[in-house]
Amino acid sequence: METSTIDAGRAADAINARMERLPMSRWHVKARVIVGAVTFFDGFDQLMIAYSLPDLPTAWNLTSTMIAWVIAVGGLGMLFGALGGGWLADRIGRLRVIEISLVVYAIASLGMAFTNSLVIFMILRFIQGLGLGAEVPVAAAYIGEIAKAHGRGRFVLLYETIFPVGLVVSAVVSAWIVPNYGYQILFALGALPVLLVPLLHRLPESPRWLAARGRFDEADESVSIIEADVRSRGIELAEPRPTVDDPAVVRKARFRELFEGIYLRRTLMLASIWLCAYFVNYGIASWLPTLYRKHFGVSTETALHYSVFTTVAGLIGCLLIAFLIDGLGRRLCISTAMALCALTLGLLAGFGTNTETAVLAWSASAALLVFAVNMALYVYTAELYPTRMRAMGAAFGGAAGRLGIVVGPLLVGWILDHGGSLSWVFGAFAVVAGIGAIVVALFAVETKELTLEEISK
Repeated sequence: METSTIDAGRAADAINARMERLPMSRWHVKARVIVGAVTFFDGFDQLMIAYSLPDLPTAWNLTSTMIAWVIAVGGLGMLFGALGGGWLADRIGRLRVIEISLVVYAIASLGMAFTNSLVIFMILRFIQGLGLGAEVPVAAAYIGEIAKAHGRGRFVLLYETIFPVGLVVSAVVSAWIVPNYGYQILFALGALPVLLVPLLHRLPESPRWLAARGRFDEADESVSIIEADVRSRGIELAEPRPTVDDPAVVRKARFRELFEGIYLRRTLMLASIWLCAYFVNYGIASWLPTLYRKHFGVSTETALHYSVFTTVAGLIGCLLIAFLIDGLGRRLCISTAMALCALTLGLLAGFGTNTETAVLAWSASAALLVFAVNMALYVYTAELYPTRMRAMGAAFGGAAGRLGIVVGPLLVGWILDHGGSLSWVFGAFAVVAGIGAIVVALFAVETKELTLEEISK
């Protein structure tokens, strides 16, 4: 190994060590609030399509399969957005990609409010998905990189809970706006996050990412900003200690590294659980308002009120996992929650599809569990890869989740258009949730209380 690469590795580790010694500060809270606000609007926009479906123009004559494609085309955009956003974030920076993705989905959402063409609506929905898909995993990578090992799970997940809060607010606002003013106003509100771009410009780039790219002067400047904020509160900082005994060589990430060495098992495991979790979550959540209307004949307003209840249950699950994950560990929390979700959906398929209130109760219980899994995956995925390829690894997992977002709703539409019952729908989701639980239980590695550098040794 050349001396220059050894020195670069030590310089990168010095930056990482300075980040690890930092206590929670006002700067950390500010960063979590600003990036969290972007993620809030991502959550607000992501399920907006589900809440607008009962009010889409009747002139479009949407069948169950067409409804499924209206939902799924956004998932396709999220899939490509996640892959492209992660690749780009490992090259040009976390914050720049967050800003770009924010502008993309804000403009597309505004366009969806002003078109009467189904084709244009779906094209814009795909473009909106590109931005939505890129933002969430890259933001999770950024938040994970500014956190220290101790309490990292809770730190990241308390930030991530802003996403289901966005889902809840979207459900509440939709229940009021859609019946009274139409779905167009809902999509117009989706353009508001563009106002957050100036605030993102005020945050320093991830010091860990800058160091991993060999940009040590900029990394030093970024971490110095954070250290100055901590010292301004009268806190003395301890001497930084190396995070690993053998610092890694600073080099550019390659996509194939996701499938080499220790990362092959991690990547395949993560792709499987992301796909299963989002297959279940989005397949159910995106269809529930329409199922309430089509199968039980409730009003649009009532269907949307039911959706609020389900989304609130999901938010409770996210809060619970945030306080459990550092104590119980990632593997136990994710596998257990997914197994319980499979059991709940199996009981729903067998005994709970006769009335809308039964579907509401069982689906809310399943939402509590699968939302918890989804949130845990953001912190867990970002932990399993080194800094130089963290966004790319998180994005690949996110892309697998977006594939689930595509396939889940399409499966529901296919079952309903081919004479299948609600029992078949929920039974299929129970099987997929069970597969996800088994994969994590057998192949996941534990990461709690380890530094990001130790995990990737």
